[in-house]
Amino acid sequence: MSLTLVLSSILMGGLLCALSVLYLLSPNPRPATGSEQCYQDYTHLEALIKEEQEHEQRLKDHPASSPSSVGTLNQKKKKIAGGATRSEKYKAQLPRLPRTADEGAPEKSLSVVVPAYNESERLPIMMKETLDFLKARSERDPQFTYEILIVDDGSQDSTVRVALEIAQQERNSDIRVLSFEKNRGKGGAVAQGMQYTRGKYILMVDADGATRFSDLDQLEAKLKEVEQDGYGVAVGSRAHLVKTDAVVKRSFIRNFLMYSFHKVVYVLGIRGIEDTQCGFKLFTREAAKAIFPNMHVEGWVFDIEVLMIAQRLGIPIAEVPVAWQEIDGSKVSLMTDSIQMALDLLIIRMNYILGIWTTPSIKKTK
Repeated sequence: MSLTLVLSSILMGGLLCALSVLYLLSPNPRPATGSEQCYQDYTHLEALIKEEQEHEQRLKDHPASSPSSVGTLNQKKKKIAGGATRSEKYKAQLPRLPRTADEGAPEKSLSVVVPAYNESERLPIMMKETLDFLKARSERDPQFTYEILIVDDGSQDSTVRVALEIAQQERNSDIRVLSFEKNRGKGGAVAQGMQYTRGKYILMVDADGATRFSDLDQLEAKLKEVEQDGYGVAVGSRAHLVKTDAVVKRSFIRNFLMYSFHKVVYVLGIRGIEDTQCGFKLFTREAAKAIFPNMHVEGWVFDIEVLMIAQRLGIPIAEVPVAWQEIDGSKVSLMTDSIQMALDLLIIRMNYILGIWTTPSIKKTK
């Protein structure tokens, strides 16, 4: 056997092994269940509270058989009936959400998508600022209409009930809640939520309230400047804050990981955008329809794939400085999530380079 043949066999074997590892590590988002394509609004609050009470009663009536499992149950049981524990009767009466991809003119001027996981404490603060801004704008401009879709990512706390209580207090605002039966990750919550909207423009915004919501005006103005044939994305950016107290006073390890991640993003991911991770991004309806059905990653690094798909499709992207402050209660684990984000970034890049993941072309028409 010649040396060339041996080397070729080794190379082929290594390539097949690498592709197998990539396939095993690559995310494969699960299909949405029936209830995960439906919504709750303030009219469901009373029924939800009843579901919570019945779930708590079931936990009391059917304790675990051994002392050790009792302890585990008490530590892990849900405080309320989450999406997976709600009765089929409750889920059957939920109305279906309209899809962003549905034909026809958008019904709202703006859709606001809020991913939320265990956000019962921070959500009311963020929603107050958001609603104050949107209501004031609709008073100034009667033609402006909006909806808010809170995407509950399988929360273990009272996030859904809190969201519906806000919706009940703000009945004149169109607030809906999409609740998952099982946690997907922030990227999964955003990707799913963005596919069930009615707005001409669609904003994704974090539930922590770290970004000043009124900066939406700046994103809209910039998006309309760069928008082409109905396609465009405007991303909020904190790059201008790098040398301010908001960043400088953070811990050394946090800043080290931040700069390291930015370097990895530059090498493997997105160039031309200084801040890919800010949770304040505005999309035209056509851009959302082109990007989010083609998403794969559901973890923290999903923003990279969003922007990568946009760039591959030739969708214009504008970066806009926004006001931002650090808010306590972050769900990100500095070490483990940073490692996972770096791995996910490598997986994203390799899948697109090798053509395993593709982006269908878009038809730009006036």
